[in-house]
This record gives sequence, C-alpha cells and structure tokens, in this order.
Amino acid sequence: MSFLIVLFSIILLILLISYFKVNAFLSFLIVSICAGLLLGINPAQIGGTIQKGIGDMLGSLVIVIIAGSMLGKLVAETGAAQKIASGMMAVFGEKYLQLALTITGFVIGIPLFYNVGFVLVFPIIASVVYRYKLPAVFVGLPIVAALSVTHGFLPPHPSPVALVSQFHADMGTTLFFGALIAIPTVFISGLLYSRTLKDMKATLLSTFKSEGLPEEKLPGLFNSLFSSLLPVLLLAITTGLNFVITDGSPFKNIAKFFSDSSMVMLISLGVATYTLGLGRGQKMKHIMDIYSDAVKDVLMIILIIGGAGALKETLIQSGISNDIGALLDGLSIHPLILGWLIAGVIRICVGSATVAGLTAAGIIAPLLSAHPEVHPSLMVLSVGAGSLMFSHVNDSGFWLFKEYFNLSIKDTIRSWSMMETIVAICGLAGVMLINAIL
Repeated sequence: MSFLIVLFSIILLILLISYFKVNAFLSFLIVSICAGLLLGINPAQIGGTIQKGIGDMLGSLVIVIIAGSMLGKLVAETGAAQKIASGMMAVFGEKYLQLALTITGFVIGIPLFYNVGFVLVFPIIASVVYRYKLPAVFVGLPIVAALSVTHGFLPPHPSPVALVSQFHADMGTTLFFGALIAIPTVFISGLLYSRTLKDMKATLLSTFKSEGLPEEKLPGLFNSLFSSLLPVLLLAITTGLNFVITDGSPFKNIAKFFSDSSMVMLISLGVATYTLGLGRGQKMKHIMDIYSDAVKDVLMIILIIGGAGALKETLIQSGISNDIGALLDGLSIHPLILGWLIAGVIRICVGSATVAGLTAAGIIAPLLSAHPEVHPSLMVLSVGAGSLMFSHVNDSGFWLFKEYFNLSIKDTIRSWSMMETIVAICGLAGVMLINAIL
C-alpha cells in the first residue's frame, strides 16, 4: 500500500506542475500534505514535518546556493568565465572541449559536495554554451555526471565515508576501487549518453549569461581560475588537514571551520569580490548590484528545493524506507546486488541518496557476517551506486538541474534521471566485475 501512495504522490506532483501549471513550490506543499495524511502521519504533526523538511534541506544548501550564485554571477559579469572558456578552447579545441570540462568536473567533484560543485561549474558551462553556440545539455551533462559519481562513490563525501564506517571497510581501498569504477562510469553516463541529447533544447538560467567582453577588459587567466576555483583549493587543503591533524590538536576545530562548505563559499566570495571586483577598479555598489540580481534569479530555485525537502521528510517520517527494507531483505540474491537493490528502491521512493544509502546499510550490514567472502569496500560502492538510482521529482538534485538548465520535467527525466540510472547500473557492473576478479 505504501508503494502505491508514493506512486500516487509522484504522479500528483507531476500533474500539478505540468498539466495544471501550479507553482512547483506550492505543488510540493500540497503533495506533502496529501502524502502525510495517506501514509498515516498524525495530522497534528504534518505541519511540523513539512517545516522540518524545508529547514533541513535549506539549512545545508541556502548559503551554498546563494553564495555560489553570487560568485557565479560575478565570474560571468567580469569575464572570468569567458577567459576560462577561451583558455580551455585554445588548449583543447572544440573537439576535446567536452572531455576537458568533464575532467574538470571530476577533479572538482572529489573535494566538493555535489551542490557546491554544481553552482561552481555552471558559470563555466554557461560561458562555453553561449560563446561557442554548443548544445547546453550535451556540454553540461558529462560534468554533472562526474560530480554525481564522485559524490556517491568516493570518500571524503559524507555518504561513502558513513558507509565505510558501517561496513568496517578500508578507506584507501574503497577510494581505489571507487576510482576504478568511477572513471568508466563517467565516460558512459556522461560523455557517451550526452551524445544522444544533442538536439535537446535548453535555455540556461540567464543569471550567468554575459554579452561578452573585449579581450583587453578580461581578467587574467590565473586570476580567473584562482577566483573561480578557490572553493576547490580550500576544501582540498582542509580535507587533507582533517586527516592529518589529530583530534586533540587545537587546530582541529579551525580546520573543521574552514572545511565547512558554507564557510568555504563565503570566504571564496569575499576573496573574489576583491580579485575580480574591487582590485580591478569595480565599485562596491556595482558588485552588490550583481549579487542582488543573482539572489533574485535563484530565489524560486531555493523555494522549490525546500519543497522537495518537505516531501522527502514526509516520506522519511512515514517509515516507508523501513517497509521497503523489510520487504526486500528476504530475497535470495547476491549480497552486493541486494544492497544495491535496497538502496535503489529506497532512493526512488524517498529521494535522498544519503538516506537511501544509510538505510540500506543498516539493513544489509548484519547479513555480511554470514557472507565473509563479500569485500566490505565493494559493498560500500554497491550501496553507493544504488543510492544514485533514478533521481526524480522528490530529489533536490533533480530540481537544481531542471531549473538551472531551464528544462521541462520530461526532458529533465530524459537527461538527468536517465544519467543517474546509468550511473547506478554502471556502478553495480563495475562492482561485480571487481568482485569476480578478486
């Protein structure tokens, strides 16, 4: 019954947005209330559940999205994205530009959380698309695939790290196996699959559109790269320090402060305000006007993501993830496939990759004692791959991609959702191949 309610809720959400043209944020609130009532949540608690879902989702994202949009707008307006795009084109040429951007996304994705990486690389995607008249989804999907794969497969991202702990796996081995699987997965789900989407029409979010500046007015290439990619540098350094500095050290808390994604984005925005703005003769008022415009452009995106958080929390509070786990737990199949399947079904129903991964881990971990032949690092990657399965309307990543690329729900499913599904399937295939070799 729970599955039917979830299916009904998803269909209702799609109909409200696509057919009845109801605002997406309001649609999420309506569907969250209906789902809560149908799933048996106490009516007195539904309002609090919705508020908690919005708060939890935006609490971790709002600073990142707003600061990232401000930085992206500044990077676009000052010509830094144009300079980076021109530099990449000069080195790689149009033929290999997509590959170069994909490698950039992979490198950026290793230290950065997915949402931080997305708002960081989007201005570069936009500059390439507008400047060289290339198809937006064709250019952008491989980069997004790289960010998603690193987020789901590789430590130090939260879900893989938590799964390493749950399954008592070795961090270094997991990272090694994860990299072996991640590279071909990005190639198939990003570079190859994007070739089927060359004709997809997408009008990118206008925030990052620049009319193009004469070469002499552009910032230098080093300044452009440094200002745009400073969050990557800061997170890479602080993540490394967190592994080196012992827990009792007085520098541990300082390292944690500077490794927080919100703090990283605010610090980077402050530095870029000078390096791309004040330091190049821009007036503070002009820079603040750029930032104000950036906030206006992403405000509805923030609300929609908050709405997705409300629906996600409603589904979690209903206990449906435990129902799914109990239903699938008794299946007589290989533990690696079972872990992947449980995580995938929970992901489709609940929307959160992290919730799907950790819930599946709690269900599958006790079974590993009866299967000592299963490598714990491969179980981490199997569950991680499953947790990325078919992201759709109940996932904030779906709406981030949809709104920034300005796509219809149908085209977002065809591009983003199918890409995530290919990632999940390729991830499992890689896990089973390594398992067969070991």
